[in-house]
Order: sequence, then C-alpha cells, then structure tokens
Amino acid sequence: MKRFLSIAGLLMCLFLNVKAQNTNPNLDKVVAVVGSNIILLSDLNQQYAIYLNQGNPADPRAKCYFLQQMLIQKLLKQQAEIDSIVVEESQVDDELDRKMRYQVQRMGGQERLEQFLQKSLLQYKDEMRTDVKEGLIAQKMQAKITENTSVTPLEVKKYFDSYPKDSLPDIGAEVEVGEIVLQPKLTKAEKQKYYDKLEALRLRVKSGEDFGFLAKSYSEDPGSASEGGDYGFIDRQTMVKEFTAWAFKLKAGEMSPVFETEYGYHIVQVIERRGEQAHVRHILIRPQSTPQSLERTKLKADSIYQDIIGKKLPFAAAASLYSDNKETQYNGGMMLYADNQTARTTFLPIEKLDPAVFVVIDTMKVGSVSQPVKFSDPQSGKEGYKIFFLKSKIPPHKASLEQDYPKFKEQAEGEKKSKKISEWFEKRRETTYIKVDDEFATCDELKIWLKKDKDSK
Repeated sequence: MKRFLSIAGLLMCLFLNVKAQNTNPNLDKVVAVVGSNIILLSDLNQQYAIYLNQGNPADPRAKCYFLQQMLIQKLLKQQAEIDSIVVEESQVDDELDRKMRYQVQRMGGQERLEQFLQKSLLQYKDEMRTDVKEGLIAQKMQAKITENTSVTPLEVKKYFDSYPKDSLPDIGAEVEVGEIVLQPKLTKAEKQKYYDKLEALRLRVKSGEDFGFLAKSYSEDPGSASEGGDYGFIDRQTMVKEFTAWAFKLKAGEMSPVFETEYGYHIVQVIERRGEQAHVRHILIRPQSTPQSLERTKLKADSIYQDIIGKKLPFAAAASLYSDNKETQYNGGMMLYADNQTARTTFLPIEKLDPAVFVVIDTMKVGSVSQPVKFSDPQSGKEGYKIFFLKSKIPPHKASLEQDYPKFKEQAEGEKKSKKISEWFEKRRETTYIKVDDEFATCDELKIWLKKDKDSK
C-alpha cells in the first residue's frame, strides 16, 4: 500500500508540475509524463533543432512525430529499468561520436555547427548523452521483446504469396564480396619519433606551458582537440583499458607518462576526481605508416594471396587469421550492408559499393580472388592493402522467392516483430500512466496516446 501511495504521489506531483509550469513561461515545460518519466519541452525542441540541422525544412508538425518517438522511448526505458537492462558507457560514447561526426559533416564543419547550436561541441555532447543512452537502452529493450521471434519457411512463402504478382519489386544488381584488410605494423624504431614528439610536449607542460593550448595545437584526436583535449567526466567503462588505467591511477592535477593504445600515443591529465568518475583531458599523436612498413605489408599480402590461390588456405580462414577488420574478420571476411535499422546482409547493392571496391570486382569472375590492392581510409587517412573475394553476382531481376528468399524472410520476420511490438505497446499503454500536454492534442501521431490520456481522466 505504501508503494502504491508513493507512486501515486509522484505522479500527482508531476501532473501538478505540468500545470504550474504552464503558468510560468520562465520554467521548462513538461510536455508529457510516462509512468515516472517526464519529457521536457527543451528536449523536444532540441530534437527539432537536430532535424533542422540535418537540412530539413521548418515544419512544426515534425514535433508531433518527435514527441511520439520520445513517448515510445520512455515506455521502453521504464520496462528496461524493471528488467535491469543496461548499456556500456563505451557504447554510448561510440554512438555519440557517430552522431557528432554526422552532424558536423552535414553542417559543413564543427565551427558552423557550434554557431548554429550556440554552444561548444563538448557541451552539446554532454547534453545529448542522456538521450543517446536512453535511446540505446530502448533499442536493447525492443530487441529483447522480439528476441524469440522467427519465421518458418511456410510463413515466408505465405508472406511472398500475399504480394500481387504485378507488384513484386524489381531487384537491382547485387554482389557478395569478401575482404582481407592488412594495415601496416610499425617497428619500435619507426614509432620512436612519434613517442619523442609527445614526450617533448609532456615536458613542455611540466615546465609550465598550458596543456589545453598544446592539445589544441598538436593533438590528433578530432573529437577533443578543439576543446583543449577535454573529454569531460569518464568512468571505468568509457575508454580503452590502457587509457582507463592511467585516468584512474592519477590524482587531480597529475599527468601520465606517454603510453600507447590502439589509437596511438597519449598523455592524460586528470582535472578532477569525483567518486568513480574522472574529468580528464589528453593529447594524442597518431603514428603514420612508412614506405618500409607499407612494403612489409605488401609482401605479407602477396604471401597470403599466393596461399589462397594455391589452395593452401581458404579465403575465410585467411580472413580470420590475418584481417585487421574486426567487423568482418570472423564472418569469413564478408562485407556487410545495413539496409535498415535492424538487419544486415552480405548482399551489397552495386550502386552502394565504394567506387574503389567496384573498380576491382567489376572485372572479376565469381569465385575468384583479387591480387592485393593498395587502399587509403578516407576518414583516418591510413594506408594498407586489401584482398577481395567475389563470392556471388546477381543480375537485376524481378523478385522471386527462389532467388530472393533471404530478403522475403527478413521482411516477413520484420512484419512479425512489428506486430509483436505493437501488441506489447498496447498492453503497456493500458497499464501505464500517460499524460500528454493539451498543446499536442491535434497531433494525429499522438491520438492513441491522447486516447489513453482521456480515458484516465
């Protein structure tokens, strides 16, 4: 009984807070309540600002859609808390970085994005962190709801037969391509000058120069250099283990020696410690490949190629043993294409291929392996060598169950999952307190939520 009263009291306080804020324009308005979670007008406006930043036309109706998505996310988050579902902070960091890179690219540079937002990128990332984390938790909860959902061959056929024959889609040309990625490995002697460069910067800090200024001037971390190397507060799961070890070994004001991670050489300075969190900044120097390291990589690639075509080693085994691409290393080296938010496939549409890859495989026969090809990563600028394997090539055609079974299986499974999620939401809406501000009463997207709201009055 006490638990019921405490929850009811909390909901009443939240409801009164909505009413109170409607009369005070200087306070952030609560636009919706889902269980014990609230959605603020400022959060909704931030989503709308991102929408505008992506080059979309101004449309106040878009806020209806965003509020609907936020209601869904809060409902999933609430259940995730009950089911003890969590995400690692490193996952949050990766997703934040991905979103920031995308927005910086769309806006034409970090400076223009900061001007648009009227705040620094670091401040913006801090503000976005909670929402991004909730979004990842919601995705994980949604995956749990549908984790045991699968379809039988009979269900796939039934789904395919539901298509009118004159409405079957045209499928463009597709390929399945494997790759072995080989990146140069520097010797200790080749890396020494990068170590020495960072050690010289460390000594300049020790002699009194400003760490933040040197980070802005010399750090090769695009995510933090403009902020003086400042990462804000991190916990023990945020960074790679070598970085974390030093960040939590140092006291406030102390600086690490030069140390190495997979990203290069670092020095870290702790600004503040707060329990199991540390406010840190760092300087990163990335070692670059040398002509000698590239030549060693080419010789290794040639040797692997000879082993594959000489039948000494299957391509898939060579990928697992030698490829530096962690994403494809253990799936036979097969490149993956994400055609929607939930599924990835080895069938790559020709028009989506990297032009540098297309040039190589265009003249290859199915089942053949390319000689090592030199490449340069467009983001990091790192050079190396790749060996390609053309597993299959499917010409353009009208969709058929025989030829496109994996696609129709994926679609049938997606439809089944959507139905299961819809049923889950319907049940949760009936048993969860939901309040949506009257300002959004005209939103078509929110009618189902508003119906629940009216029924509860």
